[in-house]
Amino acid sequence: MDDLDLHIRGFLAYIETEKGLSANTVEAYFRDIRFFKDFLMKKSINRFKDVKQVDFIEYLSSLKTNYSSSSIARLFITLKVFFRFLKKEDVIKTDVTRYLEIPKTWQFLPSVMTFAEVESLLKQPDVNGFIGARDKAIIETLYATGIRVTEACNIKIIDVNDNFIKVNGKGKKQRIVPIGKKAIEAIDYYLLNFRKDANIKFLFITKNKKQIDRITIYNRIKFYANKANIKKNISPHTLRHSFATHLLENGADLRLIQDMLGHEDISTTDKYTHISKAHLKRAFENFHPRP
Repeated sequence: MDDLDLHIRGFLAYIETEKGLSANTVEAYFRDIRFFKDFLMKKSINRFKDVKQVDFIEYLSSLKTNYSSSSIARLFITLKVFFRFLKKEDVIKTDVTRYLEIPKTWQFLPSVMTFAEVESLLKQPDVNGFIGARDKAIIETLYATGIRVTEACNIKIIDVNDNFIKVNGKGKKQRIVPIGKKAIEAIDYYLLNFRKDANIKFLFITKNKKQIDRITIYNRIKFYANKANIKKNISPHTLRHSFATHLLENGADLRLIQDMLGHEDISTTDKYTHISKAHLKRAFENFHPRP
């Protein structure tokens, strides 16, 4: 019996003998946890203590094609109970499900790109022309910062420096977000080679020198995803979600990611404190795969 099965059996014995649950209920718990175990095995995760929150989120997201929201919620609750048991038994040090609430919209979560897919996408634009250089700068910026596509459309040239960009988010709230060297290099190349008109304030514009819109960015990313032969349903928001997921995978603190994404209304908001710009920049440089 492997490590995963050992703890699953221990949990089933616990809910049957100590909690007095019926045989049918125990069987339902076993079935739900077995699905999660199969997912972990495919990711070569052989111990529950090695499960990260991002793995749990990825699992729930993977259910969206075959399960209703109510079924996903049931599976979610089963795993929360199971992980509480593992924590109580000192099998795991941290309960990765603790601060997650019952999902209402897991079925709408976008696909997450692998880092290799992001790299492939970034190689597609032809930077020898205005459109390609602009698009490369846009994709680099979206992935490097996790900003929303509408926020990218509204970036002004004066909002960008070598370390941060000033973002005008929802509700007219401004935030400062770290930006990596790769993105800055792409922006500088685009500006120096194809932006000669200093009177246009917006960073990303069309050939007609108008502010770019979110539909154009959406269509351009779809175009490059197709060129890269990426089968997933890619959109600008996929880059935002991938940004957060890749930071999580590399060990970044959730509260740092929340601050960078500009999230306000999430279940753990009241547990977070103000994060200094220097701390944000250090976290970005330490954890982002393209700093």
